[in-house]
Amino acid sequence: MPPLELVLSAWRIDWAALAMITALGVLYGLGIKAAAKNGHQWPLWRAVAFYLLGLGSMAVLTCGFTGVYSADLRWAFTIKVALLLFVVPLLMGLGRPITLARVALPPDGIEVLNRVLAHRLVRFFSNSLAAPLLGLALFSTFLTPAFYTLRADPLAETLLTITIPLLGLLMALPIIEEADFQRSSVYITLEFVFVFIELLVDAVPGILLRLNGQVLDHVMSTQAMLGWFPDPLRDQQLAGDALWFVCEIVDLPLIILMFIRFSRSDKREARGFDELTDAELDELNAQHLHRH
Repeated sequence: MPPLELVLSAWRIDWAALAMITALGVLYGLGIKAAAKNGHQWPLWRAVAFYLLGLGSMAVLTCGFTGVYSADLRWAFTIKVALLLFVVPLLMGLGRPITLARVALPPDGIEVLNRVLAHRLVRFFSNSLAAPLLGLALFSTFLTPAFYTLRADPLAETLLTITIPLLGLLMALPIIEEADFQRSSVYITLEFVFVFIELLVDAVPGILLRLNGQVLDHVMSTQAMLGWFPDPLRDQQLAGDALWFVCEIVDLPLIILMFIRFSRSDKREARGFDELTDAELDELNAQHLHRH
């Protein structure tokens, strides 16, 4: 394992990550300013969560040790990608960027935002039913020679740096931004089922990386073999351990958030029934009996 001082001191500039962090930070800041003009005082802790926890963690992963050594170490690359997909979007989501956009934009802008969120492609990626498939498709490439290309090719690294956090945001925001993505209790129950499936599915690539006895990407050396580097097979096993651990642990807060969503949805539906008149309840009961 690397010395602690090396982990803390390793640093580089990832220009793609820097551009993305800057763009997101500027947009969020403009949103806070516009919200203030509209009479909405944005909570300070949400801004701190977005900038310090969300964008800060992205900067550490891409420009710190995991970014510096991601091309040479399978486990460093795996940690970087897994956290960019699962953890960074959750931390950024604490800043409620969609809610901020709704209070900051003019009516025409809100209408455009609603159309974008309602688009079929966006709804697909923002659906927890698709999360197991996306995770499995991404991490299954780690079991092939493409694993080395994703780590070592500069263009692939740039594309991953941009697309992975965006995909993670599309998957995380529907759970975090309750006000923007209201679901029925039946739908949320189905989401629970698929989250538990995801617990199993996401672990499969990590388990296969850990238990396989041969180097799956067929790369037996790196450009910078240092004394503390593990051998290629051990490096692959450590990548499997990291992927397995991250995928299982990160699903726990998602389950907790879904419990909260289910509770809110159940209360919302209960209030809806309480507001119905006796005649409306009788009509609903008659329709239900008629269907059965």
